Amino acid sequence: MSERPLRRLAQLLAGLALYGFSLAAMVRAALGVNSWSVLNEGLQERTALSFGTVTAVVGVLVLLAWIPLRQRPALGTVANIAVLAVTSDVGLALLPGHPGLPARCALLVGGVLLNGFAVAVYVGARFGPGPRDGLMTGLSALTGHSLRRVRTLLEVGVLGVGWLLGGTVGVGTVLYAFTVGPVAQFFMPRFAFPGASARTD
Repeated sequence: MSERPLRRLAQLLAGLALYGFSLAAMVRAALGVNSWSVLNEGLQERTALSFGTVTAVVGVLVLLAWIPLRQRPALGTVANIAVLAVTSDVGLALLPGHPGLPARCALLVGGVLLNGFAVAVYVGARFGPGPRDGLMTGLSALTGHSLRRVRTLLEVGVLGVGWLLGGTVGVGTVLYAFTVGPVAQFFMPRFAFPGASARTD
């Protein structure tokens, strides 16, 4: 841990909290969510667990998959699981359910933009990869396939399973796929500490 660790830690936690809240906003919009949230929604439909709890369980299971891949978790990895679980449930409790279409559209657009901003904030803190990125880099090293190919296969596979389980796939899923990267890239230079990686979740 190098320069300004307390500031970096505060930035990490703030970014993850905003990320969790953005997930809740997209869920409340009910117009489609990102691939992993589709899986989490589908699992929530099949269990008595809250969305945040399912998010944490999936994060832990993904983290366990790191073991044979020889990946090592960092502070940001563990914080990613814990903070997202809590803040996504808090967001769902605070945001009204079943709003009208205009409010749902606003929640979707706001959630996607906030998500991209949050990615830049917590990734810029440079505290290590999130569970899904560690899985991606580990599988890439094991198989010899490119990061892009591995990530695409993971996202498509997770999306398909989540959809079959009852997760929400819609215009928001497409909007997220094409928007979150550019938004995160726009804000990254404003929050990245020296040596920060481009993406950790």
